[in-house]
Amino acid sequence: MSATALLDNSHYEQACDQAIAMCDGNLRSTIKALIMANEYLEAELEELQAAISAGCIPDISRSRVRSKSSAA
Repeated sequence: MSATALLDNSHYEQACDQAIAMCDGNLRSTIKALIMANEYLEAELEELQAAISAGCIPDISRSRVRSKSSAA
């Protein structure tokens, strides 16, 4: 990560402000909501990984690699 990217964190500041505002300024509620959202996303990721492993969903990253190598 570049030094410029580290210094330009206004996007994260805005996201923090928005999350806190959505929880009426209650920081504990904000943290709890973010933890819950993260757990939900982790569960979704696990489900998708399991589906890919079971062959239910095509692995897009592999098909992209195959199509690039076959085009060469």
